[in-house]
Amino acid sequence: MPISKKTYIRVTALLLLLGLSALGGIVAASLVLVARTQDQFAEVLAARQVRSGAADLLSMVQDMETAQRGYLLTDEAAYLDPYRLAARRIVPAFEDLREALRGYPDLAPVLEQLGATLAAKLEEIEETIRLSDDGERARAVAIIETDRGNQMMNRLRGDLERLRESAEVRLQLSIASQERSALLLRWVSILGAAVVIAVVAGAILLIAGYTRDLARARSEVEQLNADLEERVRDRTADLLRANEEVQRFAYIVTHDLRAPLVNIMGFTAELEASLASLQAYVAQVIDQRNGHGEGASAGEGASAGEATGAQVAQVVEDPATAEARIAIEQDLPEAIGFIRSSTRKMDGLINAILKISRDGRRPLKPEPVDLQALLQSQIDGIRHRIAESDGTVELDVEAGSLVSDRLSLEQIFGNLIDNAVKYRHPERPPALSVSVRALGSGYLVAEVRDNGRGIAAQDQERVFELFRRAGSQDQPGEGIGLAHVRTLVRSLGGDIGLRSEAGQGSTFRVQLPRDLKTILRSRGQ
Repeated sequence: MPISKKTYIRVTALLLLLGLSALGGIVAASLVLVARTQDQFAEVLAARQVRSGAADLLSMVQDMETAQRGYLLTDEAAYLDPYRLAARRIVPAFEDLREALRGYPDLAPVLEQLGATLAAKLEEIEETIRLSDDGERARAVAIIETDRGNQMMNRLRGDLERLRESAEVRLQLSIASQERSALLLRWVSILGAAVVIAVVAGAILLIAGYTRDLARARSEVEQLNADLEERVRDRTADLLRANEEVQRFAYIVTHDLRAPLVNIMGFTAELEASLASLQAYVAQVIDQRNGHGEGASAGEGASAGEATGAQVAQVVEDPATAEARIAIEQDLPEAIGFIRSSTRKMDGLINAILKISRDGRRPLKPEPVDLQALLQSQIDGIRHRIAESDGTVELDVEAGSLVSDRLSLEQIFGNLIDNAVKYRHPERPPALSVSVRALGSGYLVAEVRDNGRGIAAQDQERVFELFRRAGSQDQPGEGIGLAHVRTLVRSLGGDIGLRSEAGQGSTFRVQLPRDLKTILRSRGQ
């Protein structure tokens, strides 16, 4: 079963948490065990100092006693050198031993007893040497023969041995504790490493499985994309054929409609030309019916042929005559005018449809186009109209090179720029700006911005529909310009949008591909 993205994220987070926990445990345990090992090492050093200090102190006392006995027996001053050396070192050595035993509170009584015995022994040795120096060697020897010095040495040996044995026990315990800490640290490291290895192995398996699923999904998507592209090409070909059929049908229909329209326009012109003769004839008939024919008396001062509309109007007419005159002088010219206006409008619409049909059937010709030069040419064409209204125009082209159909581009931007001037606001000078900048994925966008009348929100989509216009209809047009522009833009593989506010101006945004050949290849053209 494929791993979902959510499951992958959750499991990865769990493994990461486990790995971090294991690593944190190893670090914490290592810190604790290292601290414990340091304490144990300090205890080992202290025990060794106690052991060596006790041995050194005993050796010094023995050296002093040996020097004492040698000096008393031989009276040789050379025996006093070891005594003096030991005498200088023995007190500092005892203080070092006391410092080393600071962590041994249970041995404090032994240490105090050792200090007292050591002081008595040193006093006994010093006294015998002083007596010998004063010539009282017999008294000095008598002090030695009392065996008090030997007893003090035995007590010193016993006390120092107890200190040494206690230090030895502490040393062994500390070493054993160090070994246990090292063993524990080893096992913590092994177990932590095992957990980390397990987490890494799980992560590798998870990533490998997820990557395998991604590769399989990507392969399926690529296959689907290939199938989709094939279907899109087929549908595009079908749409292109259908569009060609629609354009061909529109061309045929408008072409066939134009023939009877031309006949209607011709007969309307002939009817209008015959209207003057018909009006004169009717005026003559009416005049004759009212007694103003060719036989009228000369005293009336006018012949029948000289009758005018004013004279006819002065005659008292019967209802039938009045209706005939109104029909011939008012109704018929008005009807002919309506017919002429309607046929002229219908002719304009048919010409517009034929133009769109012909442009839609025209094959596109991709070629390198300098958009800077093309837009500059379009602006130069309307610059005089801008100048007449004290307006301004700006051109800012950051990316102006593309491969496209030049004629289509000229029609697109020519229409947009012309509309910006055509539908300017009546109360302010026109301000027009045209900018072009690059977009990602091989596209560029051109914006035509003006400060004209603007387009209301409800009309911003309908202005791109055929024969639909928005706002005041005080400018000539059939409502095909923007519809034609959108058709041209889409045929180039782009799109057009509009941002506008009534009374504030409009911005038309045209997005175009930089290489029309790529679009045509995707359409199979």
